[in-house]
Amino acid sequence: MTGQRGSRFTMGWKRLAAVAAVSGLALLTVPAPATAVGVKGIGHNATQVQPNATPGSEWHGSYVWQDKHVWCVQYALPAPDSAVGYKPGDELLTKAGKKLDPAVAANISYLLLRYSTTKSPEEAAALAHLLHSWTAAPDGPVRFDTPDPKYLAYNAEWYAARLPQSVMDTVARLRADAEANRGPWTLSAAAPTDPLVIGTESTWTVALLKQNDKGVPNAPISFTLTDAKLTDGSASGTVTTDANGAPVALKVIPTGPKPAIAVTADSPADKPVVHQPIQTENMQRIVTTGGEKELTAAANAPARTAPGAVKITKIDSETKKAIAGVALRVTAKDQTSPALKQDDSPLVGTDGKPLVLQTGADGTVEVPGLRTPQEICLVEVAAPKGYEEFFDPKAPPASCGSVAPGSTLALELVNKPNTPVVPSTIPAGTEGSTPVATASFETQLRPGLMLAVGGLVLLGAALAGLLVWRRQ
Repeated sequence: MTGQRGSRFTMGWKRLAAVAAVSGLALLTVPAPATAVGVKGIGHNATQVQPNATPGSEWHGSYVWQDKHVWCVQYALPAPDSAVGYKPGDELLTKAGKKLDPAVAANISYLLLRYSTTKSPEEAAALAHLLHSWTAAPDGPVRFDTPDPKYLAYNAEWYAARLPQSVMDTVARLRADAEANRGPWTLSAAAPTDPLVIGTESTWTVALLKQNDKGVPNAPISFTLTDAKLTDGSASGTVTTDANGAPVALKVIPTGPKPAIAVTADSPADKPVVHQPIQTENMQRIVTTGGEKELTAAANAPARTAPGAVKITKIDSETKKAIAGVALRVTAKDQTSPALKQDDSPLVGTDGKPLVLQTGADGTVEVPGLRTPQEICLVEVAAPKGYEEFFDPKAPPASCGSVAPGSTLALELVNKPNTPVVPSTIPAGTEGSTPVATASFETQLRPGLMLAVGGLVLLGAALAGLLVWRRQ
């Protein structure tokens, strides 16, 4: 059967390469020459052929046509000759020419996808039995009692009693499998909702769901990553859902700014399609591998470099000691606009201006969560006490540098202290151990005080003259 890609489709579950399938299987019937009609593949014979059926109709299994295994519909007509060409036909109809019930069509599409290249004779026989049961049931001119093979119905009860019990057990299993897992299926991929960081592992999910929104079990899903890789370094491969069909979690490491995943999976075709014989209508139609269609899905998300941080230390230029309580403005390279946070939003305070921080007791302040790479500047807002003399508000001290992904930029900003002032005190003893004596001056003179001072001056002059006369 052919879908969107026809028999070129290679399956990931139990698919076999065409030539390997023919040469490597243990066939229950020895193949006839390539030009013979009805070269049998793998399966089982019933113990008897149905009344009015042509010889060979007891065979339940695959046929080998053009080096691949196929299944026949249009029960009781001659099986395909390997030399007879077939062309892709329309959707599969019943032997009475009617459309299949949608549920039956979905069952057939699923079973072709899942079992059409099986290595099991029981599964091959069960698949053939189910195909005939669904497509050649009695309906109008299609009946059990006609000698015309073109209208002979398939007697499912007759063959159920004449096929091995292992085949009928497999029939029940395949029917239940089809009803539980038939299409249509949907494939999806999802990127994490949390921000992605380049070089940091993240979890992406892919899911293959049935029409009841439950996962398809044991289903292979192929993936290809862009701007990303798995933890083992690979960027493509195949993952398989578990026995419950749970979504598959992929550990993905973004390697660039636009990580993305593209996934594909094989799905049952919406409707089965047949190959029709070119030369004659009096031959069975065939269904082959390729009755499926390919589903695709994709997901992507932006990734950023790892955030960085800046740490600045404020020190005295002479003592090299830390200066606490210094206000610093965090800006971009232009020392005017705000720096950017990891999410590209501006780093501002409540006033909407570039954020201002103060150094702590150790003279440092750190700014984490910065976008990288980025040029960062820390600009002094006002001079700390004792450092006013050399502070120029028109060109305040600043320190700048580039913040790299995942690292902390260390900056240093030095303040020169004010020039020392000469003290107006006179030490009165050993420095640091004796009290300091200070001079006090009275600049205002009263009249009475001036007379007393004048008398004292005259008296001092007379005494000095007397002393000089006596010495002479």
